[in-house]
Amino acid sequence: MAAQNGPVHVSAALSELIQRRGYARTLGQAQLRTVWEEVAGADVAKQTRVTGINRGALQVEVSNSALLSELVSFGRPGLLSALRERQPELNIKDLKFRLNGGIGK
Repeated sequence: MAAQNGPVHVSAALSELIQRRGYARTLGQAQLRTVWEEVAGADVAKQTRVTGINRGALQVEVSNSALLSELVSFGRPGLLSALRERQPELNIKDLKFRLNGGIGK
């Protein structure tokens, strides 16, 4: 923590500790996964994994090429709309899907 001359409020100390230890990022990832599961549904969520947000695009790994094709061709608009509605503060502009056969095994 930054050197200070007087006492530090507990909330300020905890906030800085959480930021330094990376807990906020971990909580953010967990929140992203939860929102994705709600929006995508249980079946799709089991076959996918959210890896983060990069330049406004939610990054999602997909277990097989058939699902990847379905999500890219048909699922993207509805999923993107639902994500924006539930988490507008994330400012998600796009969804990026990538094949990863190791998911769901």
